[in-house]
Order: sequence, then structure tokens, then C-alpha cells
Amino acid sequence: MENVLEFKNVTYTYQNYKNQYVSLKNTSYSFDKGKIYGVVGSDDSGKIATVILAAGLDKPANGKVIYKGNDVTKIGLSKYRRNDSAIIFKSSNLIYYLNAYENILATLKIAKIKVSNKKKYCLNILEKLGLSKKQCFESVDNLPVNLQQRVALARAIVKNTDLILADEPTGNLDEKDSQEFLDDLITLAHQGRCVIVSTCSPSLAAKCDVQLRIQNGQIIEI
Repeated sequence: MENVLEFKNVTYTYQNYKNQYVSLKNTSYSFDKGKIYGVVGSDDSGKIATVILAAGLDKPANGKVIYKGNDVTKIGLSKYRRNDSAIIFKSSNLIYYLNAYENILATLKIAKIKVSNKKKYCLNILEKLGLSKKQCFESVDNLPVNLQQRVALARAIVKNTDLILADEPTGNLDEKDSQEFLDDLITLAHQGRCVIVSTCSPSLAAKCDVQLRIQNGQIIEI
């Protein structure tokens, strides 16, 4: 398996009111293409910190996050977020005054991805994820939550990155929709991407190729 992302002696701290907490402490771990990783634990366990650092939303206090052999801070966090990683949140974080297609098109333009037929490319991804042609042109505010989350997934897919992060992506979905969403993430991983999912659900994490938890600031396999 090809290594995509590596945490090398990473420490991550965060401030909560007057107190400083260490959620990851001098920990190292490597993530490979072709696998989906389920990171399970409570919100204060270091689970979220793992996704934050992998997505380039912040940098570690110490140590390095390395993407394909390059230090993410040397790449530049904004450039890394734009070109190399894609993230899905618990809340879809869509642009609600745009329709589903326009949301995907906006991501395509921001990431400066060149395709011969942008409309066909975007619609093909949305329709493969279960949206009808009519729903592709509806305001996302009018779509049910499960379809909003599928638009968020399409937005990650359209960037065509080797790395996809998902922070509690099924937190607002029922059991059936959660399983279908996870199945899509598993498919993406097995098509050659590296997918890292944080979840509070041990049962969902158990369906991933590799299950991880944070213990005493260390990323360990279950």
C-alpha cells in the first residue's frame, strides 16, 4: 500500500477558556491509500484533532504532518486544503442559496480543476450518489438532510484528491442513511483513496478497514 499521510511525533494542543489541553502527544502513525480508517472516541479524546491536522485546518504544536513525503506546513495549509485534501463535516456546510449542482461547480472552480465539460462532470457525480436530475437543480436548503450530506460528499469527490476526511459525517443521519453513506466512503477508499472518518459509533468504525482510537495522546489500532 502507498503511504499518503504520516503523523510524525505530533503533539496537538488546544485552549479551552483559561486551560490548555493536549489531545495528541508525540504520536506517530501512517495512513495508506486504498483503506478507510475509523477513528472512534469522545469529542475530547483527540479524535477531532486527528481530522483537523489531517485536513490542514491547523498545524501541530510539535512534530510534522507529512503528505506524500512533504511537510504540510511547507506546502502551505491553504494550498494543501485547496489541492490535496477534502473534508466532510457532520453538518453539510453547503452554500444554501445555491442549488446542488452550483455547490459542486463552485468547489470545482475554487480548486481550479480543469475538465472538458464541467456541467456533465458535476451532474454525473451527483446522480451516482442518488440525486435525481431535478434534485440537482433544487436549492440545497429544500433537500432532506440525507441528500444534503450526499451533496457534501459530492463536493469532496469532485476535488479528486487522494485524501478524504470526514468528521462525524453520519451524525445527523438515521441508521439506514448512515450505512449507505459509509458504504460510499468505503467504495471511495477501495478505489484507491485514503479515507479517514471520525465517529462516536463503534459499530460504524468496526466496518472500516482499520479502527483507531486515541489513548493517552497516542493513535493506536484497536
